[in-house]
Amino acid sequence: MEISINPVPKSDRRPKPRNESNLGFGKIYSDHMFTMEWTADEGWRNPTIGPYEPLQLEPSILVFHYGQTIFEGLKAYRTSSGSINLFRTDKNAERFNISARRLDMPEVPPEIMLKAIHGLIELDREWVPSSSGTSLYIRPFMIATEPYLGLKSSSRYLFLIITGPVGAYYPEGFNPVKIQVCEQYSRAGPGGLGAVKTAANYAASLLAEKEAIENGFTQVLWLDACERKYLEEVGAMNIFFKIGGKLITPPTSGTTLAGITRDSVIRLMQDWGLPVEERRITIDEVTAAHAGGKLDEVFGAGTAAVISPVGLLHYQNKSYALGNGKAGELAQRLFDELIGIQYGIKPDPFNWITTLKFGAAEPIPSASTG
Repeated sequence: MEISINPVPKSDRRPKPRNESNLGFGKIYSDHMFTMEWTADEGWRNPTIGPYEPLQLEPSILVFHYGQTIFEGLKAYRTSSGSINLFRTDKNAERFNISARRLDMPEVPPEIMLKAIHGLIELDREWVPSSSGTSLYIRPFMIATEPYLGLKSSSRYLFLIITGPVGAYYPEGFNPVKIQVCEQYSRAGPGGLGAVKTAANYAASLLAEKEAIENGFTQVLWLDACERKYLEEVGAMNIFFKIGGKLITPPTSGTTLAGITRDSVIRLMQDWGLPVEERRITIDEVTAAHAGGKLDEVFGAGTAAVISPVGLLHYQNKSYALGNGKAGELAQRLFDELIGIQYGIKPDPFNWITTLKFGAAEPIPSASTG
């Protein structure tokens, strides 16, 4: 399937950010986007890279009323030599289609998704920042576009990819964050949508996260919906606990997302010969470990934040401080290793990296231009 390319004239392209230390996350978008349509009669058609611009959609389309939408998140990294790396994109394509099956949406052939990502980055390569800790965030997503005010699966879909330069996900950067264990709300139950990247999965967390931020915390740590005692995941990350020298993380058993960074952490731990367990863990086990001086570290893992040390857990009106306000040794080692692989600083023994190769093009300007 050939992709039609409709580039924005150079004179109409938006200026690049002058200050890469102030990118934030998810606020700036590149010049182009990818779109592709699906209909029940014709399948996938009209793959196009064109200008990033508003969509024209009927107010009656199914996504607006019944939430039939999925997404992914990945990054492109500028190396010191100026080349651009992608990290485990095959896993993103695989997970996207797992989400599609759960929401009764058409799967996107991985080769088309990856070809679209490569083509989009080639056209917008100037948008990939080069400062330390920055990257180009890539957001593939799909929405149901059939106009119909009745509860059913759509017969039409639109698949899109947009991109934009980003810095640290949390304002704290790699400094430890404060996490509140959520006691009032539930995010996902068995058989629900907790294991897929769909809007409803995240919409269920917004009020709890807003209230946590108002109370001085960075994120929410969710308990299971049934017994309200087993730890699951943070709103934007999987969670890890180092207890008595052993790393423990909740299983991906249908209510938590199978994070790609989570899997990378486990692979690294196994490669280093360090103990790691995927098992159910209760909040009481964690607080007891803290009381006994055995809770060595807590950290999150996700594409946006990579590794995020936790400096405080708050549960039942009690705060549990960790690490004296500093990142733990293991969290730091994992962060350095993952970042090193992603930016081409360290060897890639797992073949996780794809280095994009482009044809001749105009020189890429420095980070300070635009």
